[in-house]
Amino acid sequence: MTTDPPRTAGQSHGAFKARIATALRNPILQVALDRNHERRVAGRDLAFAALPAAEATRDRGRAIRLETLSHLDCYLERFAASVERNGGRVHWAADAAEAQQIILDLVQAAAGRRPPGRTTPLLVAKSKSMMSEEIELNHALEAEGIRVVETDLGEFIVQLRGEPPAHLITPAVHLRREEVSALFAERFGMAPTLDVAHMTALARAELRRVFFSADVGISGVNFGVAETGTLALITNEGNGRLCTTVPPVHIALMGLERLVPTLADLEVMLRLLPRSATAQKITSYVSLLSGPRRAFEPDGPEELHVVLVDNGRARMLGGALAEALLCIRCGACLNVCPVFTEIGGHAYGSPYGGPIGSVVSAGLFGSDFSELANASTLCGACRDICPVRIDIPTMLLVVRGQHVAAGLPPAWLRLGLRAWEWVMAQPGRYRLAQRAAALATGLLGRGNWVRRLPPPLNAWTDRRDFPAFAARPFRDRWKIRAAGKAKSD
Repeated sequence: MTTDPPRTAGQSHGAFKARIATALRNPILQVALDRNHERRVAGRDLAFAALPAAEATRDRGRAIRLETLSHLDCYLERFAASVERNGGRVHWAADAAEAQQIILDLVQAAAGRRPPGRTTPLLVAKSKSMMSEEIELNHALEAEGIRVVETDLGEFIVQLRGEPPAHLITPAVHLRREEVSALFAERFGMAPTLDVAHMTALARAELRRVFFSADVGISGVNFGVAETGTLALITNEGNGRLCTTVPPVHIALMGLERLVPTLADLEVMLRLLPRSATAQKITSYVSLLSGPRRAFEPDGPEELHVVLVDNGRARMLGGALAEALLCIRCGACLNVCPVFTEIGGHAYGSPYGGPIGSVVSAGLFGSDFSELANASTLCGACRDICPVRIDIPTMLLVVRGQHVAAGLPPAWLRLGLRAWEWVMAQPGRYRLAQRAAALATGLLGRGNWVRRLPPPLNAWTDRRDFPAFAARPFRDRWKIRAAGKAKSD
């Protein structure tokens, strides 16, 4: 089983532009993203239209998330105590490296539960977890000879292809059935087919062997309930329940912020998340896990470990990007974003793409990822569709400001902004620049539009025409109008 290459530290301007260019040249990706946008947004709108008091529910969801973050230390202590009381164990990880080591130690310890004579590599069955992508868990485990298998169908497919997920909710959104058929023919000898049910049946058969031979199951957590220590997993495939109940050891991986105070608060989130993510009233599987298997229970893990990961969240909590931690990972802002629907998730070079991902990536991984915020029109559609009303556009501007303050924009843009500042500082310079721009665009353009500008401004005219500057500035025209009016009076 292959996995995508580890994320390299840093994001160069050239690399980001190259990934965008690659995405824009991919007609298959463009069709897939258009279809995803149309289906998801229309479905989400219908799902919320059928929800009584939908806007009040969104307000309540936001209030719950704000309350949680405002008293996160208290709720974390309460949650950890509840998990321990239920028979689970809580592990605290300050960063990705510590989280990797904790999980590696737990997986290796599971070897002691194996029957005598079993010598195959340790096997981990993984349910979908964006946190595991964030900390690059698969690479850390595989480097120690541990076999890791993604069991969500989309994740299973992209893992076989050696790619990261392309979307928070639909990891294989960029692929057609023809590509999946070719992949399964290569890996499993399946006869070529476009029958989705047949391909799904093959994947189910392959994964069932993994579930029943895995030493450890690893899952993410959609929400942890502080009052009861309950882990809520929300999925549309049975793999989540199999990963968390069949292997003898279950490791649940979650960010510090993924809490709600009470089960009543969880119910509100269960009304918001499925409608925003997959346009469903409720997902096929809502699993509420509260500890390892008891003596009287027929199934479940013998051990439950919850790994709570900071990895920059505490730092974000005290800064201008704190509101991004309200995110419930529904992916709605990706589906509606006019930039994401052109370039897709892989172009961002981060496990978190789209509008919210541009903020979260910069907050968690540092200024090397701040350029992602430039991939936005600031149209506000992400804020309008967010189920908990996160003000993403404002935070995108904050990240852009950090990018500029760190001196990371390309040299031509830095020099251009300084030149603009110099021109705008004096009215005389401004008027002279207006006349020069009018003359230049008049020579370059036809009529009121310029079809082609020289580099680096050709980045604009490669995609759209540029409006020519007026030959006579508005101030001059207003003076002429005023003079004419006074004369007529």
